[in-house]
Amino acid sequence: MNIIAIIPARMGSSRYPGKPLALIHNVPMVGHVAFRTAMSPILSETYVATCDPIIEDYCKKVGIKCVMTSDSHVRCSTRTAEALLKIERETGKKADIVVMVQGDEPMVRPEMIDASVKPLLEDQSVNVVNLMAEMDTLEEFEDPNEVKVVVDCNSDALYFSREPIPSRKKGSDRVPMRKQVCVIPFRRDYLLHFNEMSESPLEIYESVDMLRILEHGGKVRMAPTGCRTWSVDTPDDLARVERLMDDDDLMRQYGAK
Repeated sequence: MNIIAIIPARMGSSRYPGKPLALIHNVPMVGHVAFRTAMSPILSETYVATCDPIIEDYCKKVGIKCVMTSDSHVRCSTRTAEALLKIERETGKKADIVVMVQGDEPMVRPEMIDASVKPLLEDQSVNVVNLMAEMDTLEEFEDPNEVKVVVDCNSDALYFSREPIPSRKKGSDRVPMRKQVCVIPFRRDYLLHFNEMSESPLEIYESVDMLRILEHGGKVRMAPTGCRTWSVDTPDDLARVERLMDDDDLMRQYGAK
């Protein structure tokens, strides 16, 4: 089976411009994501997809495969789809599964990639999977930069929100506090289908792409991970992640690049 990872990255982030090349222990963030993702044994190849020559130059310098895409993409999924079709044309090989790994997840681990793909390998009815992780603090639960998720009894997503869900306002001290981790494998054809769907109202209100699937009547399977991760949306997040990665075991394998 041909399973590839694509990491969409651009310098013009609205919340944190230039963050793909922000340094964490002297390695650009996009480098951390690519090197760590590529360690997954389930993957055939790992690529960065970007519209910025400066990111392409970095990738070439350190040996990361990179695909140049249009600078008009608003959504990561459309950049990923363009890169997918270019890769297929260049290699002459059709992908079966495309793992979209957000370029602001520098703490991603290979076992997270494997865990995200597993439901697709086990159940042909599953078309897309998101990782989810437990949150330890109310600070994280209430942070609008973290996308929260609630799931049904089959681990399919019921709703995503930047607000804390489920509500704690009825006096319960303990509610499930789960966040979306942006490691998102699609079946190849479903990724293309997803980008053909019209944007949906809740997707726009919440700024969460996966709500498009739910509003169109589809399902998003959520796969748990016990790995501790923190995405980078602000300079404060970057400083936190740098501290959390002080003794990181994987970084020793690529940190000199």
